[in-house]
Amino acid sequence: MIDLETLIGEQLVFGLSGPKLSDTDIKLFRETRAGGLILYRRNFESPEQHTKLLTDLESALERRLLVATDHEGGRIVMLGQGTTIFPDNLAVGTAGDEAFPYRQGVLEARELRRLGVDLNFGPVLDVLTDRYSPNIGIRSYGKDPGLVTRYGLARIKGMQQGGISACAKHFPGKGHSPLDAHLKLPTIESTWAEMKATHLPPFYAAIADGIDSLMTSHPVYPNLDPSRVPATFSRRIVHDYLRREAGFSGVIISDDLEMGALAEFGDLPERCTRAAAAGCDLLLVCRRIADYPACVEAVERGVPAARRQEAAARLDAYDRHLDELRKTVRASAMTLAAIRAELAALGALA
Repeated sequence: MIDLETLIGEQLVFGLSGPKLSDTDIKLFRETRAGGLILYRRNFESPEQHTKLLTDLESALERRLLVATDHEGGRIVMLGQGTTIFPDNLAVGTAGDEAFPYRQGVLEARELRRLGVDLNFGPVLDVLTDRYSPNIGIRSYGKDPGLVTRYGLARIKGMQQGGISACAKHFPGKGHSPLDAHLKLPTIESTWAEMKATHLPPFYAAIADGIDSLMTSHPVYPNLDPSRVPATFSRRIVHDYLRREAGFSGVIISDDLEMGALAEFGDLPERCTRAAAAGCDLLLVCRRIADYPACVEAVERGVPAARRQEAAARLDAYDRHLDELRKTVRASAMTLAAIRAELAALGALA
């Protein structure tokens, strides 16, 4: 039987402070038993250095980690010197050809897999409106929910074909957020009817198509949950709606719990507890390394054992699915020339 500390650790996705592995990094991952690693620009210098970083960490821990990154395209790319830089999603959506995001998905998946990445936090399925969007903007495929759905699903299918798991974001939709949640807490006044008409359709479609995971958003939606807590902390939005009403059976991932939007909702360990209690299976804590052990202790104290076990069972199934995805990547597809040849064979290149 898996012990309590391991059950909790499997829910945590931590970041590293830099491009070189330290004894402190190894100690923290070993003691917290964190199941996942999120990679940022600060961790990447070259493909060779990057491979050594992952190999050394997993060898020291004597276990495999869930390796994730934000690879949306355009300006949101963390491993840029080792991957192809595609245009922002808004440009792709404007191009008018659904084959483009599919091609992108296949190629980026092969490139990320070559770098040891299992999970891409993308695509963005937020729908823009006429309202100014300071954070989403060109990260979205556009204002038409149908177009966002078609392009988003094509990208997801491409990533799956290439052997990478996709995570659609930011549920329940924040393309009309008036503030950047990285900095401040946004409030979105949309009703359920408005959300279902415009912002939720891409997520419904992704769920129906079997998306592996969804990421929550941090704005407050007072007309969706009158408790006025951020969606990531809302049991009504995450568990009652996404899990039960929308019927999503995959992995629910919190957005980064260090964002400024959450500053007034307790310290980092308390935020981990709130997100886990609301129904998030994976908790992103991306920078503040010193707080990692306290996050584990807080989840242990504040989240019911049944909720932790439910998340652990879902993550175990997800890990088996990732193993199957890894097997889809043939050794011959690990060079850029082979990747392009495979795309041509799929009819994806002109």
